[in-house]
Amino acid sequence: MNATTLTSFVAPQGATVVRDGAMPEAGISRTAVAAAVAGNALEFYDFVIYAYFAVYIGKTFFPVHGEFGSLLAAVATFGVGFFTRPLGGVLIGACADKTGRKPAMILTVALITIGTLGLAATPSYASIGMAAPIIVVLCRLLQGLALGGEVGPATALLIEAAPQGRRGLYSSWQIASQGLAVAVGGIFGVTLSLLLSPQDLAAWGWRVPFLVSLLLVPIAIYIRRSLPETHAGADERSGAAIVGSVFREHRKILILGVLATASTAVASQVGNYMVTYAVQVLKLPAALSQVSVLMGGVTTFAFALVGGALCDRLGRRAVNLLPRLALMLLIVPLFVWLSGAPGAATLLTVTAVLAALTAMFGTAGLVQVPELLPIAVRSTGLSLVYAIGTSIFGGTTQFVVTWLLAITHDPMAPAWYVVVMSAVSILAMWMLPESRNIDVKR
Repeated sequence: MNATTLTSFVAPQGATVVRDGAMPEAGISRTAVAAAVAGNALEFYDFVIYAYFAVYIGKTFFPVHGEFGSLLAAVATFGVGFFTRPLGGVLIGACADKTGRKPAMILTVALITIGTLGLAATPSYASIGMAAPIIVVLCRLLQGLALGGEVGPATALLIEAAPQGRRGLYSSWQIASQGLAVAVGGIFGVTLSLLLSPQDLAAWGWRVPFLVSLLLVPIAIYIRRSLPETHAGADERSGAAIVGSVFREHRKILILGVLATASTAVASQVGNYMVTYAVQVLKLPAALSQVSVLMGGVTTFAFALVGGALCDRLGRRAVNLLPRLALMLLIVPLFVWLSGAPGAATLLTVTAVLAALTAMFGTAGLVQVPELLPIAVRSTGLSLVYAIGTSIFGGTTQFVVTWLLAITHDPMAPAWYVVVMSAVSILAMWMLPESRNIDVKR
């Protein structure tokens, strides 16, 4: 989907077009929305592509003995990238509230590029020994720092620039762009699995998607430089003061937002884990498991937009609660079906249902939480909610699930984990007020 087609869904006819970086009154240009979405998609592509090739990365950098040994090391390294997200949320989120959304969004692209380059170019453990896993861990930490500061400014810009009554749809592009990233990663995975032998895929093929993303970085930086600014007023407070005000004055939203993020983070990472699950547990072909990634990405893209439109029509709370409840009730039967009859139909169906429901309530949560925060701390507050929630819950999901599978040999382990986290998030979302009619310019 090209930028013209992509942005035609976002900017409704009659919306105010922003030129020369001016503060938008009723909406931003289609080009500006495409810039925000393209940069976000690129960053999430770089981050999640690691999960798709965790089996091969584990064997390259972590030669631990045992069926699950190197895989556990690889997914643990995937998880460490989540633990620098809160730091990125604090530093870059506060920067966006103090100096504006635009410079913060350019900085995140630059940071994640350095991390991606390191992952793509690091020699194997067999070549340079312990230096290899150390470099990989450092690169993951840097990528996590960048992503921790990405979501807050990008989502704040989309919400603040949206026309009245369209904030849900505009904000849905944050999740939809992640779906695009997943879909592109799936395409690469399927193509490489079909074209390369398992030996070549393990030896060097998994590096190709990382190298390709580096070619797109100059484009992402260039188009982000053309973004309008939706919070141009300089804040005289220090970054520490801005962060402190979030904890003092908006503690309830922060805590409930983090708990609400739990099921989104866990369900998303279980979806990303389906590749490893299909190969390691279900013993399905690598090419088929990569097709499931493509299915998950396309479904996320479509249902994020559906969720955003429903948020504008039905309100945020309904879209936050009902899909979470549906996932909690359906996930165990779906995994029972999948483990009992592993194959293309079952794998793709389970992946699609998981991705669709997660995209809908993930979109609603990403709209409701920032709308409840004032503009002066919106980027910082959302960055903290997202970064802390994804670090605590998303960052540990793949390791926890792999560990549970290793010690219980129960293929239902991922499903039960989703059930528990869904219950926690439903309770948290029930306690947050409706935000559809709030003035986000306050």
